[in-house]
Amino acid sequence: MEVKNVLPKDAIPSVEGPTFAPASERPDAVSDDDRVIVVEPSAGSRTDDGSEHRAGDGNDGNARAYPVRYLHFHEIVNDVLDSGVPIAVTWCPLCGSAVVYDRRVGDGRVLEFGVSGKLADDDLVMYDRETESEWKQSLGVAITGPLAGTDLTVLPAATTTVSAFRRQFPEGLFMEPPGGASEAASDDDEPAAIDYDDAPYEAYFERDGFGLAAHRGTGGRDWNRDDLDPKAVVLGIERDGESLGVPLPVVERADGVVTASAGELDVVVFATDDGIHAFEDPGCDWRRVPGGFRAEGAQCDGILYDGATGAPVDAPAAHTGDGGSRNAAPLRRIPARRLFAFAWQDDHGPDAFLLDPER
Repeated sequence: MEVKNVLPKDAIPSVEGPTFAPASERPDAVSDDDRVIVVEPSAGSRTDDGSEHRAGDGNDGNARAYPVRYLHFHEIVNDVLDSGVPIAVTWCPLCGSAVVYDRRVGDGRVLEFGVSGKLADDDLVMYDRETESEWKQSLGVAITGPLAGTDLTVLPAATTTVSAFRRQFPEGLFMEPPGGASEAASDDDEPAAIDYDDAPYEAYFERDGFGLAAHRGTGGRDWNRDDLDPKAVVLGIERDGESLGVPLPVVERADGVVTASAGELDVVVFATDDGIHAFEDPGCDWRRVPGGFRAEGAQCDGILYDGATGAPVDAPAAHTGDGGSRNAAPLRRIPARRLFAFAWQDDHGPDAFLLDPER
């Protein structure tokens, strides 16, 4: 792992105590096609192994959307869900890495995270203000300091579009623009006033190269494989000591749905118009149909599910028997990392990808 100093600490300011507006009041600075990181109210309801996350469970508040357009200038949001769970919504633009973490470690100690100004293999290095330990964002592991070797718990989240969020969660909340100054708004290493209409990483996302040098236009890194683009979007799942990276293009080529195993966990991964989503697979045979994904098999009743939320779809085609989809349980969303292929390979090696699924 190569760690290098790039900026002064906190030159990119994290957000503490964000404020929110109703989804019906879309912020002027974001468009319908902009990406948001979505945290559902049930995200904080977990067992120690992170397995008990069910879409739509409980009424502990509203789904929250954190616009990536804002996160370009802040990279970390320290928030507390209505359920009381402290979370860190993290974003590394160079790695396309969106991960939501529980900020509690050990016996419940709550950490607050900031941007260290360092990169580890071109990935954001966070630091906690309580111990000054440094954390690799894509891994959620402390790499230096008193907490070195400590893992953060990944929480289930989705990366989707503004329009999809408003459709799926009409009672949801948008994070309001935090404002202030950030190095990401500047042409040098000194913070400048933020204009959220700017897109500081637009050129980087469009060019072939990857990493800091590619972003600055001074070079790039080598990528020695032709079966996967380095900036292909990957959904990374870790369970029982195993790591499984599911590339979005692989799922799209499989008609939008693949099944696999990560440790002892069976998963189903859907590609939808708004992104890539992973849920616990109850043992169904899946196929894409108009309106969603059909779960077939002896235990699955032909129920139609929304591939983005895991919720059963209340549509005539989904009804089997008296209850139909309305009485079906939603699928459990799996805690996962959304990031570029090169970043997943940096963390887990070249063989940690699902490239040839059974379907």
